[in-house]
Amino acid sequence: MWAWAKTFTVSFYNLRGRLHQTWAVPRFGFQYFLPFAADGINKQIEEAILKADRLGVKVISLAALNKNEALNGGGTLFVSKHEDLKVRVVHGNTLTAAVILNDVPKDVEEVFLTGATSKLGRAIALYLCRKKIRVLMLTLSTERYQKIQKEAPLDCQSYLVQVTKYQAARNCKTWIVGKWITPREQSWAPAGTHFHQFVVPPILPFRRNCTYGDLAAMRLPTDVEGLGSCEYTMDRGVVHACHAGGVVHLLEGWTHHEVGPIDVDRIDFVWEAALKHGLKPVSTKTTATTTATTSATTPMPTNSL
Repeated sequence: MWAWAKTFTVSFYNLRGRLHQTWAVPRFGFQYFLPFAADGINKQIEEAILKADRLGVKVISLAALNKNEALNGGGTLFVSKHEDLKVRVVHGNTLTAAVILNDVPKDVEEVFLTGATSKLGRAIALYLCRKKIRVLMLTLSTERYQKIQKEAPLDCQSYLVQVTKYQAARNCKTWIVGKWITPREQSWAPAGTHFHQFVVPPILPFRRNCTYGDLAAMRLPTDVEGLGSCEYTMDRGVVHACHAGGVVHLLEGWTHHEVGPIDVDRIDFVWEAALKHGLKPVSTKTTATTTATTSATTPMPTNSL
């Protein structure tokens, strides 16, 4: 497979006269973290994008690790290299951010954010500080923290606070987790904490006196046809929010690429567009007691486009 395999179709469905397919890159997840494998993986993705362009595909979404910033800048590499692409390349993370943010209670005054300087972490922090919500940004990099803080309006910058230890969140009951945390690190959260998350794999539901959200996902519109499989471990008809982001991009007929950093100004706009087309957020709260027997899942052998 390493030497000869190409991307292949694993599932499909129809929505409002348009065919949606899932193509898989023949690589295991761990291979994305091998430095010498990066060029080969990017070549697979690039060839898939060019194939889609030749076929007249309107939108191609990059899923899972195929849009890793360290790998290809969230798709920027391909758009910069092929400026004449007709197919729109989309990472879908604008909608992912919207789903996470709309799951945060409206009366929250403070959140604790891990993975705070990642693509999603940056967007979440900037959005929340505009709402005058204090964001405890866990990061050891003062330089990256200050870079994000300077992007915020002047009157909102004080709401972004750098912290370097989990102990800083011992009184905060809203955690947004973008970097995998151990049960020991979870122990700093006070009783009653809800863990929102955008980390893969999801964190272990260790705390019995806390609740855990699933990865950001949306249910496809009710008029979808031909669903013959489930996406990963989710219910039939439910897809990850970044997948839904590609669907919305197509339904809206947007002509821009969605690559690189998330445009914070578009988060609410994309959210409203998703709801308009009948997509619905999937929000669940589970505890360690109810999920202990199902917390371990079998990893998928390939990464889907």
